Amino acid sequence: MVPVSNEWNYLFDMDGVLVREEHLIPGADTLIAELREQGTPFMVLTNNSIYTPRDLRARLLNTGLDIPEESIWTSALATAQFLQTQRPGGSAYVVGESGLTTALHNVGYVMTERDPDYVVLGETRTYSFEAITRAIRLVRNGARFIATNPDETGPSAEGPLPATGAVAALIEKATGRRPYFVGKPNPLMMRSALRRIGAHSESALMVGDRMDTDVLSGLEAGLQTVLVLSGISGRETAEEFPYRPTRVIGSVKDLVGRTGDPFGEQE
Repeated sequence: MVPVSNEWNYLFDMDGVLVREEHLIPGADTLIAELREQGTPFMVLTNNSIYTPRDLRARLLNTGLDIPEESIWTSALATAQFLQTQRPGGSAYVVGESGLTTALHNVGYVMTERDPDYVVLGETRTYSFEAITRAIRLVRNGARFIATNPDETGPSAEGPLPATGAVAALIEKATGRRPYFVGKPNPLMMRSALRRIGAHSESALMVGDRMDTDVLSGLEAGLQTVLVLSGISGRETAEEFPYRPTRVIGSVKDLVGRTGDPFGEQE
């Protein structure tokens, strides 16, 4: 039974839920405008660690979505926050882009190639053999191994691209050290996003397009979950998993006008 809440707090995955390959998913702009007009707390989440919230805001604006920087939560930000709580003012060797290095700098971390506390692996457009080799040697020498997210592939117009999880597997194989993944499906990312908006899991829901990341992490963080069929997981494939979302809908368009009662009877 779904608990009744006077005010739901929303967490959204980005790709496949609000946008798809740089194009707005119909109804996403209307839904976000409704949430902002009502003052309903929400966060947009992404496992992609390449971009800063400012970069992502600009990207979303180009699709027609007006989302403030402070309402965007990335695996890079979650990773930086996690490391700050674990080892404040530490050091890291980073394989990644500006989204990750900026997040780490902002929490007071120092980037170094010499005896770092952590090797931090994130998404990057051009994985360097030299950088991966250095990461392997540092991990073998005792650096703790952190990865922003476990996604093995990412999308592109030409087809799938190797992503953080695939490169993490390479480093793990060479070192015998398994990384700690901070991003989805780790519920840590959900909880850190909820803290950002001062929300409690009992009155929050996760809207995503993937059963194995969005729905799983929402479930494990104690949230209600909504699976949209506008991205990766379909209605049939969703049935293959041993867990189920609270509700399955076609797209976020089906939430427009229902944000206060997303689990009520549908027309």
